[in-house]
Amino acid sequence: MASEDEKTSESAVSTIVNLAEEAKLAREGVKTPSYAFLSICKSLAAGGVAGGVSRTAVAPLERLKILLQVQNPHNIKYTGTIQGLKYIWRTEGFRGLFKGNGANCARIIPNSAVKFFTYEQASKGLLYLYQQQTGNEDARLTPVLRLGAGACAGIIAMSATYPMDLVRGRLTVQTENSPYQYRGMFHALSTVLREEGPRALYKGWVPSVIGVIPYVGLNFAIYESLKDWLVKSKPFGLAEDSELGLITRLACGAVAGTVGQTIAYPSDVIRRRMQMAGWSNAASVVTGDGKAPLEYSGMIDAFRKTVRYEGFGALYKGLVPNSVKVVPSLAIAFVTYEVVRDLLGVGIKVSD
Repeated sequence: MASEDEKTSESAVSTIVNLAEEAKLAREGVKTPSYAFLSICKSLAAGGVAGGVSRTAVAPLERLKILLQVQNPHNIKYTGTIQGLKYIWRTEGFRGLFKGNGANCARIIPNSAVKFFTYEQASKGLLYLYQQQTGNEDARLTPVLRLGAGACAGIIAMSATYPMDLVRGRLTVQTENSPYQYRGMFHALSTVLREEGPRALYKGWVPSVIGVIPYVGLNFAIYESLKDWLVKSKPFGLAEDSELGLITRLACGAVAGTVGQTIAYPSDVIRRRMQMAGWSNAASVVTGDGKAPLEYSGMIDAFRKTVRYEGFGALYKGLVPNSVKVVPSLAIAFVTYEVVRDLLGVGIKVSD
């Protein structure tokens, strides 16, 4: 019978051998279960940190966008980006610029992590099916397949974190006269559940799904396709071999984000208004006659009433501050993701 010390020694040696073997396999490109799990966790962490840092950096513009989206047309407080930011600073101080950002980060961190990771997995699955269907093992994703992968990632990430988005909106527009005084994210969640029921946490979910398909889908499809074109055509010497410089990647992301958010923006406005429907005395909540908050029976009704009372341009309220934040937000997100990924030694990355 082997002694306890001998058993312990044999166990330690076995562990070291196993770790060495896993490291060797990892260097050779073979991912063991533990290595793959660790890579997944690191990838999720990198995406989450990137989302949190980038959203905090543009939090004042994000709050102004929401205030413009739900602004009462009979009581205009915010007439533009600069004026709006100055008004918030004057009436609420520095903290007012970041109101609701805690809940926003609590939503965007898991949202960003899930979105990046889901896109990778959906892309791999679609590419495998496409290669099987065409019989070409060297086939690559088409723009349409990338759009599908991006849409899938957007829907899953948005649905998983939607209650946090609703709470973030409520925290952003509440005032001293609001019906409920939310002290924070968790208090807001419990209050909505208690006073309005579980279904209230998903108000505006349908227009969100309709909006996220072109937004996230186009983001990934345009970004990936634009990068591929630049690598293959090498215009103006932007690509060296098969790699693009950081500035070029950021420019690709900015173009993709601008196109996607412009197309999907009306759905975002309707989603926000449906989330605030019936919530009287909130900051600038839109009304039909300036007195009572509008109630919407559904997405189509919300579109109809918005256009009827305020015109087609109301569907793009807040687009300017939203557009202004797209470029720095994407730039910071991509740079942060790259830095964190390198620090953690992530084995998988977007677009590999």
